[in-house]
Amino acid sequence: MNKLNSTAITTLVWVCTLASTPTSIAADSQMERLGEFKDFVATYCLDCHSSGDAEGEFDLEAFDFSADQFSREELQTDRWEKILRRIDTRQMPPPTSDRPAESEYEQVSSTLRSILDQRYKEFPRPGRVGAIRRLTRLEYQYSVRDLLGIAVDASDYLPKDESSHGFDNITVEELSPTHLNRYLSAAQGISRAAVGGSGNGPVGVTIRQPADRSQETHVSGLPFGTRGGVLIQHHFHQTGDYAIELKLTRDRDEKVEGLERKHHIDVLVDRNRVHRFTVQPLKGQHGWSGNDYTHADSHLRTRIHIDAGARSVGVTFPKTFSSLAEQKRQPFDANFNRHRHPRRTPAIYQVSIVGPLDTDGPDTPSESAGPGKTASRDRIFGSHYDPETVTRGDAKLMLQRLARRAYRRPVSDTDIDLLMEFFDQGNREAGFEAGIELAVTAILVNPNFLFRIEQRIADDADARLADVDNYELASRLSYFLWSSLPDERLLDLAEQGLLQHDDTLQAEVQRMLSDERSRALVDNFAAQWLYLRNLDSITPDLRLFPDFDDNLRQAFAQETKLLFHDVLRNNRSILDLIGSNETYLNERLATHYGIAGVAGSEFRLVKVSPASHRGGILRHGSILMVTSYATRTSPTIRGNWVLENVIGTPAPPPPPNVPNLKENTAIQFASVRERLAAHRANPACAACHDLMDPVGFALENFDAVGRWREFEDTLAIDSSGYLPDGTELESVDQLEAGVLARPEIFAHTVTEKLITYALGRAVQSDDGPTIRRIVDAAADEHYTLSSLITGIVLSDPFRKWRPNE
Repeated sequence: MNKLNSTAITTLVWVCTLASTPTSIAADSQMERLGEFKDFVATYCLDCHSSGDAEGEFDLEAFDFSADQFSREELQTDRWEKILRRIDTRQMPPPTSDRPAESEYEQVSSTLRSILDQRYKEFPRPGRVGAIRRLTRLEYQYSVRDLLGIAVDASDYLPKDESSHGFDNITVEELSPTHLNRYLSAAQGISRAAVGGSGNGPVGVTIRQPADRSQETHVSGLPFGTRGGVLIQHHFHQTGDYAIELKLTRDRDEKVEGLERKHHIDVLVDRNRVHRFTVQPLKGQHGWSGNDYTHADSHLRTRIHIDAGARSVGVTFPKTFSSLAEQKRQPFDANFNRHRHPRRTPAIYQVSIVGPLDTDGPDTPSESAGPGKTASRDRIFGSHYDPETVTRGDAKLMLQRLARRAYRRPVSDTDIDLLMEFFDQGNREAGFEAGIELAVTAILVNPNFLFRIEQRIADDADARLADVDNYELASRLSYFLWSSLPDERLLDLAEQGLLQHDDTLQAEVQRMLSDERSRALVDNFAAQWLYLRNLDSITPDLRLFPDFDDNLRQAFAQETKLLFHDVLRNNRSILDLIGSNETYLNERLATHYGIAGVAGSEFRLVKVSPASHRGGILRHGSILMVTSYATRTSPTIRGNWVLENVIGTPAPPPPPNVPNLKENTAIQFASVRERLAAHRANPACAACHDLMDPVGFALENFDAVGRWREFEDTLAIDSSGYLPDGTELESVDQLEAGVLARPEIFAHTVTEKLITYALGRAVQSDDGPTIRRIVDAAADEHYTLSSLITGIVLSDPFRKWRPNE
């Protein structure tokens, strides 16, 4: 391992050079324009932002408005960009102050844009991207899938990545000892599964269902006519016999839930039934007829012969028809808790798969087991592999092909010699395929695979900007759009030196977005931007929301993901994320929303009426739940979510030592609006809450799990508020209309989020001119998501780097 690490790390060489010879910006025209801006500040800003007691500690009285500062390369533009953003969003001056006419806003905005954009032309700063960046857990998973043709769940191997600025691909410039150990064990397990090696014996996997998942209806992906259960995608690394064992869900007294009569359980492999179990209440030890606490499901184990490769394993109950049980209260859609909504029928809790096994016992490998013909073996050995005639030279060619893809660049003789040492060791000990397995393990722990490495070497030492290397640009592009390594086409274009051409890049973006691997933008980018990853950690108070279960939680996430995916794949405008009259529903979610006519577990695009109050993401249960507390809504959290993720001007963090809003006070029976008004009485709170709360109030008609309501207890909902630009709001309809009235603001925010994700760094003030140029160009295409992505890929921050930075 030490040799492997040192070999890769010592290949990193880069030279930093300073490029200078700026051309001065014409000072005369700037003086005139800055004079107009200074007058604007004096009229509308100094009352709050003057020395002594400046709001937000942002003092404009001492601000330097001279033009000559823009001819200095060392000038920091962060304060200028901050002013421009507040003016563009009409957040300043605040709605409660005297405000300029729209023509004045437009004039001063045009002035600042012109000056800052011109300055960027003179002193371009594309920003710094880390030269050595570790793959995130999801990037590792997708890279293994595309390299070896095997699907793995990286969460089984690697620790969670910490998030920063909303994304987990930013804090990846360090490698912890935990990661080192996990990478080695992951590489060994994955290479064994991909090659089909026997290793030290059978291997097993256990899949458990969430405790709050109902299983009274059909599960998507399983055959129709079934109820509940689980569908598992599993890679069987060898052909042979596998033990499958089931456990049913029990309550805290160890009683199998819902087992009041006989039931069948089917085990399916690739949708074909391979075994059927029967479960029924057992007679107790003392003669009573009922549910035996410990043995009702003890017989649910069998052995099945399964061919090697990726297989779908389903465990489910055949659906039986029965009359609706009579209840004293309204039945729930959720059935998983014995006190409030008990299971009516049994449910699968756990599925264990172990193998391959010997026919004489479960603890030894099967003599008939073999690697079989799988997609992963074809990817490694080639489709014409013959174990009888294969040579060491063939092994070298196999490893050259794999390493080129894994390292995302041409491989050197040193790279291959190192891999062949591992091959030779395994070949001597256990044969050809063992040698390949050991070499594949070495590839998966090599820094050239685990890290995205960029060697900063400028061809022209005097250049102000340098091009990112073609191979490194291919990696930037593939990890942006696919969260995975470049395919052969991208590597070939890089080898030919064509990837830096604008036409080539544009064509590749369109090709890659049409590829199914672009789904990573949904599961990785959108899931983080829209906080969908937070859903699994949220459970509303079941005393207040007894109909909530994991089925609804997953449906919330799926609705939002499918809408984003629709916008992505069909080249729709990002504005459709806000102002849509369609959404994706299945029966569980439609029932929750009170929408009739949607049956079944499968999601489909549904046109919704205004009366349903559904459509864009601001009406989605996913967004509404992650911005609420377990017991109630939070206009503050919701308002700040809109400010940060839609408008792009989040409120500053709260000052230290400010207590949370107390619930156990005399005002607990007041409305949320009245409680927050009491909170804002504290001057330390008012400055931020006056920004957040009025926006969040527009969403108050949605409760903490996204249902529409007219009353909170007995109090009528007051959803009036206003946007930062002063637009008055009475409902979510007007909130959406206010956002759509100035689409460039939302487009700017989405572009900021995409750049942060694409480059793995926070957006900087020097990115402002680039973002504005991307948004302006996208306006001609009605702000389609693909136009924003293409603009980012063609931009300086994505394609260039600055020597000596």
